[in-house]
Amino acid sequence: MLTARSHDVPLSVRGGGNDWAGRSLRDGGLVIDLTEMRQVVITPQLQVASVEGGATAGDVVAAAQPHGLTAATGTTGGVGMAGLTLGGGYGPLNGRFGLALDNLLSAEVVLADGRQVTANPTSEPELYWALRGGGGNFGVATSLSIRLHAVPEILSGFIIYPWSQATDVWTQLNEILHHGPDELTVQSGILSGSDGGPTVFLSPVWSGDLARGHTVVEQLLRLGTPLSSQVAPTRYADMLSFFDAQTVTGRHYALRTRTVPSYTPDVIAALIEAGESQSSVLSGVFIHHFHGAATRVAVDSTAFGIRTPHFVVEILAAWNPDDDQTPHLAWADGVSTNLAADALPGGYANLLGPTDHDQIAHAYGPNAERLLAAKNRYDPDQVFSAIPLPPDPTSPALGMSR
Repeated sequence: MLTARSHDVPLSVRGGGNDWAGRSLRDGGLVIDLTEMRQVVITPQLQVASVEGGATAGDVVAAAQPHGLTAATGTTGGVGMAGLTLGGGYGPLNGRFGLALDNLLSAEVVLADGRQVTANPTSEPELYWALRGGGGNFGVATSLSIRLHAVPEILSGFIIYPWSQATDVWTQLNEILHHGPDELTVQSGILSGSDGGPTVFLSPVWSGDLARGHTVVEQLLRLGTPLSSQVAPTRYADMLSFFDAQTVTGRHYALRTRTVPSYTPDVIAALIEAGESQSSVLSGVFIHHFHGAATRVAVDSTAFGIRTPHFVVEILAAWNPDDDQTPHLAWADGVSTNLAADALPGGYANLLGPTDHDQIAHAYGPNAERLLAAKNRYDPDQVFSAIPLPPDPTSPALGMSR
């Protein structure tokens, strides 16, 4: 950090290296690469994992699994655990155990001036508050201490419905999830079928008693006539590979996102339009379910900006390197625009790009002013920039790329 500051060179930190916008790598800048720091140490008696800054979610889950434990992660194993956790961490256990950030017990952080500090409820508590939702904007998180949970087995898989039943499926799903238990989290969305046309997928995860889980999943199988269904007991580690086919190294991606309170008729209509206008068979929509325990955390107890039930719509345009990107970008932008009228202000900062100014301004809800104060306290020279922060009237470039 001191070298970058003395030579006025842009600095970035690479943990898992999974950011869709490539912000962990700086052309012409200095990269602090943590990807070789992947050690995970499990203390089973305390149900705690000590996780180095370059470890992935898959690394953490693999280390915890022999002890009958797991961590609150996202839906894919290749994502860096630090970046996921510090920015939020939507995932299949958020209904029962909260977001990944709600399970952060402490962090070892190297600040811009070279000091190494421990951030937890009693040591640097304001930094601890800011890290939980404010991302890697305050220093280099070299190690995290994460709470684990006893979940030896889950019920998970895919249910695929024909596109002709999409409206009915999402309408009924909205009602089921509105009254659903904490143990059930359902990701849904749009994927291309074998004929290249769109299909509706449901990817339920049940983390409670398996006998009861089978009864709950039966409701999801009666939303229409599935083209296919495979929901069965599995290990959490195996579930993390379900979406590997959607993130292929070398493919090009553009991501847009909107946060909606429910599957209203207008939201469903926008999703129908998205499926019928898909830019390629590689593109898709993935909708993350936020509910249960994650909503029972006070909004001002972490920097994360929204604690009411909602769905994060992840609009992912994908194309091969030799393809013209224009129609794919237009599709992603169009889906985002169609959802905007029904969306909540702001958005999930881990998925927002540097040009999503309107959403960035509201992404942290009532916590924006306090978050900016923490930024100015711990990184007054704006050395670090990770996920976007809200604009600061005294520093227009804050939260943007240096």
